[in-house]
Amino acid sequence: MSLILALPSKGRLKEQTEAWLADCGLTLKSSGGARGYSATLEGFDDVEVRLTSAADIAASLAAGEAHLGVTGEDLLGEGAGEADVLLLLALGFGRADLVVAAPRSWIDVETMADVDDVAHDFLARTGRRLRVATKYAAQTRAFFAAHGLADYRIIDSGGATEGAPAAGVAELIVDITTTGATLAANGLKILSDGLILKSQARLAAGLRAEWDAKCLALASRLLRVFEARAHGRLTASLAWPATQEALARKAVAPFAAAGDLIAKTDLVAAVEALAKAGVGPVSVHEPAYVFAAACESAERLAGAVNPGG
Repeated sequence: MSLILALPSKGRLKEQTEAWLADCGLTLKSSGGARGYSATLEGFDDVEVRLTSAADIAASLAAGEAHLGVTGEDLLGEGAGEADVLLLLALGFGRADLVVAAPRSWIDVETMADVDDVAHDFLARTGRRLRVATKYAAQTRAFFAAHGLADYRIIDSGGATEGAPAAGVAELIVDITTTGATLAANGLKILSDGLILKSQARLAAGLRAEWDAKCLALASRLLRVFEARAHGRLTASLAWPATQEALARKAVAPFAAAGDLIAKTDLVAAVEALAKAGVGPVSVHEPAYVFAAACESAERLAGAVNPGG
């Protein structure tokens, strides 16, 4: 059985995902040209790559139709529970915020508590509940419940959500935004405490998929590469004269993660410590990969799909 990996088929997320794979040393080849909906990963003959929309990837993972997939965390959080999907790696691209936005003309409404007051008044005056347009019903309900709001109803947004208040379809919206510019252009403002989720692209696993030993081994191989590349980006390797080995090791001991590897956040402090110890010249190298003895994400996946194993 092949491991099924679902990847975005279009747009900026597709480009960013392919760039991430290439940075990890993995070449994605579309089977049907630029418009194909299947692909292969060089070096992973038993991995079947399916190219589809970001929303369909989230649905496929939740339904167990794909083993692994890359899509937005906002989509993964809509309709998929912990028993369906396991979030593995945050990929650092595809960033967006899921927010609650109200008309700018509501000058006295800045917080969710203000919305609660408006909702009560709206119900008393009109006999109707405040309407909230969104494609993210599950996350909206959970967020509103956490803020004690009950006097509202969800309007499923099939088109451009940000236009719903101006069209008279809804009073509020819950939607994804990257800069807030589109919301502002439609006369909307984000509530000060209206951030529901800071979303980004995630590599996730479908826990309802048919996981056998072969698929788990393939996933582990991929995850080791992904983790090693991520660690490599955050790590520097230092080199110094062999005659100063003992002195150098002592100077960098407070900073060394393993051997001569230093977290880039500690690099300046480590180099300064070496200089104070009289060690030099010191050269800095950036490893492409740093493979740890254990792969944390692979272990989490194995435990989730085979908890008794």
